[in-house]
Amino acid sequence: MSQQPVPGRRTPGPPPVGRTPYGWIQAFLVVAGGLVALVVTAALGLWAAGAQGLPGGAFPQVVAATAVLAAGGTVELSGGAGDLAAGGGDLAVVPLSVTLVAALVLARGFLRPLRHHAMVRTRDLAAWAARLGLLWAVVLVALAAIARHTFDITPEGTIADIGSLLGLSARAGFAADVPLTLLYGLLWLAALFAAALLASRGAGLPARLLRAVAPVRPAAHAMAVLLLAYVAAALVAGLVTAATRGRASETLAVILLGLPNLAWLALTLGLGTVWDGLAEGPFGLPMPKALDTVLRTPGGTTLDLKSLTAESGDAWWLLVAAAVGVLAAAVLAALRSPPGTRPWQHAVRTAAALVVTVLTVCLLCRVDAHYGLSLLGLGDVGGALSGRVELLPRWWTALLAAALWGLVTGFAAGLVHRRRHGSAGH
Repeated sequence: MSQQPVPGRRTPGPPPVGRTPYGWIQAFLVVAGGLVALVVTAALGLWAAGAQGLPGGAFPQVVAATAVLAAGGTVELSGGAGDLAAGGGDLAVVPLSVTLVAALVLARGFLRPLRHHAMVRTRDLAAWAARLGLLWAVVLVALAAIARHTFDITPEGTIADIGSLLGLSARAGFAADVPLTLLYGLLWLAALFAAALLASRGAGLPARLLRAVAPVRPAAHAMAVLLLAYVAAALVAGLVTAATRGRASETLAVILLGLPNLAWLALTLGLGTVWDGLAEGPFGLPMPKALDTVLRTPGGTTLDLKSLTAESGDAWWLLVAAAVGVLAAAVLAALRSPPGTRPWQHAVRTAAALVVTVLTVCLLCRVDAHYGLSLLGLGDVGGALSGRVELLPRWWTALLAAALWGLVTGFAAGLVHRRRHGSAGH
């Protein structure tokens, strides 16, 4: 028996031709929003850091390079003084404030049409992601093409003496690697879309995929909330610092460029992760004084909760914050899980989600930056032009700590979940 239309009520049907929620116009608006988020956040952060005064009108190129790094791309450093001296460097650091703002805009745009339906056809989802990916590839290539500049510099010491004698001038610059930026940038976008689908509670999916991800969605959503809560707490602390302790522009630069770098590093330290750190030469990172002091220990240092607490007694609060935050995330995941889920299942899912979260944080927050000049290939002689900053996790401590915290808090949250539903059943 066919269903008759009800007078006065519009029957659901496919959207009009040209107005599909997965169309090119919608994809263009989403990608344009992501590009604006990247560029504006990077420009504001660099402006607060004083980069608008860079010589040679390099501010737009530096903004583009920052956006490239934030989107997962690669920027190479170079320099030299003719045939006499050569320079180069490595730069592996992600300005996560820029990354996070752009990721939130892109994820929201990606998920918006998926919320219109409980189920989405596989071909519609694939076509929607492909349109976004193709347009984002154009953005990546454009940014990488702009992100290149060369500066004339005035070195000191050996290079300056010999350079003035021979009439040579030193130059240093940067350039984005276009092929690698395109590759890594598209992988970054794919990972973002996958994470968004896992963490979103209301986005429609193909039936088979929905059945596969449904058990892990509560834990993934809880981990996303945990990371955003850490950033929100750090934002409040940063704004208070900017308003009360002076140097507001420097603090705003940290907020707009590297706030999640510090917030999520604090999460891993609170969980018990050990990092190997080193900071030498004129280079440095925008970070609290206690952290910078620990990293500038001659010969490098071990950065963990113990070494940080020895420099600043207030650092032990990181342990308290991690315990409260992870337990709250585990409870949130348990409360959103279906009835009948056993405590050991909560424990395993929370542990797996926390391990993936900490692994991602360690990959994003690691730093390896080096720059130097070499005279006739005989090592770094650039004086003030040479330096190194490293912050690398010890992976086994990070993953083991995350697994243990996840198992304990997940099991405790599972007991709360079982007691709540058991009481409801009675």
